[in-house]
Amino acid sequence: MHHSISSLAPNADSLCATWSSGDQTDLPYLWLRDNCGCDECRVRQTTEKRFHLYRVPSDLKPRRVGIEDAGSGDEAISIDWPDGHRTRYRSSEIHGFLSLPRSERHYWDGDFQPERFDYRRFLASDRAAAELIEEFLRTGVCVLVDAPTEPDSCEELTARLGPIREVLFERIHNVKVDPKGYNIAHTALAVAPHNDFTSYTWPPNVQALHMLVNECEGGESVVVDGFGLLDKLRSDDPDKFDLLCAVPVPFRIFSKEHECYAVKPMVGLNGEGEIDMVRFNTAQMQTIPLSEPRLRDFYAAYHELSRRINSPGAQVTFRLEGGQILLCDGHRVLHGRTALRSDGRRHLQDAYFEHDNVRNHLRWLRLGGRI
Repeated sequence: MHHSISSLAPNADSLCATWSSGDQTDLPYLWLRDNCGCDECRVRQTTEKRFHLYRVPSDLKPRRVGIEDAGSGDEAISIDWPDGHRTRYRSSEIHGFLSLPRSERHYWDGDFQPERFDYRRFLASDRAAAELIEEFLRTGVCVLVDAPTEPDSCEELTARLGPIREVLFERIHNVKVDPKGYNIAHTALAVAPHNDFTSYTWPPNVQALHMLVNECEGGESVVVDGFGLLDKLRSDDPDKFDLLCAVPVPFRIFSKEHECYAVKPMVGLNGEGEIDMVRFNTAQMQTIPLSEPRLRDFYAAYHELSRRINSPGAQVTFRLEGGQILLCDGHRVLHGRTALRSDGRRHLQDAYFEHDNVRNHLRWLRLGGRI
C-alpha cells in the first residue's frame, strides 16, 4: 500500500506532515537533520552516521521545505538547511520510521505444550533452524529431541545460538543430586518455578537445559510464562504491577569460591513500557530492608505474583528424557521441577546464551536469503 504525504506545515521546531489518509505526523527539525541519509552524513559502506548533532544549533530551522516527485510513484520531502545542506526523505521512508518493529509474542498457560524440534535438523537445516528460532522468540520455550547424551555436547548449539554466555559456577553447569551442591537443584527437593542468576545485574537470557540421562522417578520439568502472568496482573491490578516494577529487591547466589549479588526490581520494562524481564527466584531473594517505605504494599504484590506463578493453571509439566534439551527465554520463562522420588541416575547439564545472538542468527538467515 502506497503512503503519500500530501502537505507540510512548518511549526516552531517541527514540520507537521499530513498524509493522504488525513493522518498527521510531527517531524522535529533536529530529528530530520540527524537522520539524513546522504553520503555526506553517513558512511555508504556501513550506513553508520558521520554527522554529529552538536554541529547545528539546538533551535535549528530549515530555510526551505517542499514536496517533490521522487519517481516510482513516490514523493519526497526536500529540506534546505541554513548551512547549505540538503536532506530528502521519501514518503515511504518516513512511513517506515513511524514505529519500531515489534516481535510477536504468544502468551500461554498450563494448557500449552512446548513445540518439539529435531536436534540434528536444527543444526543441519537453515529452514529448520529458522522455524525453531521463530517459535522460541514467539513463546520463549521449545524442546529439542534426539539430541546427544554425551557430556558437554550442548557446545554444538553455538552454531545456531551464538557463543555460550559464561557465568561463575561452571561454563556448563552439571545438575545431579550432590550433598556438596551449592543450591537447591542439587537436592532431591522440588524446585519451584524460577529463573537463574537473578543475582546478576544482567542475567543470562537464553538457557539450554540438556538432559543426558533420566532414570529417576519424579523430577518432571515445569515451565511458566512469566510475561503472560505479568501482562494479566498489569490488567487486573496495575498498582501491584507498578510496585513490582519499582521496588528494588536484593538477590544473591554463592558457593565456596564465588558470590554474585544484585539489587533490582522483580519486573523490568523497556523504553516503550513493555515487559522485558522478570526476576523471580525465591531461593536467591534476600531480605528487603525495613526502611523501604513501600514494603507492606510490595509484599501484597509479591504474594499475588507468587500465588499466580504457583497456580496449577499456570504451570506446564512434562518429563524431559535423556537426549532432550529444553530451551527457555531466561528473562521470560520460569522453570522448575517436581521432587525426585527415587535414586535412579539423573544428569542434566545447562548452558546459557544471549537472546541478541539468537535473534541475530535469524536475521542472518533471512538477509542472506538462506530461508
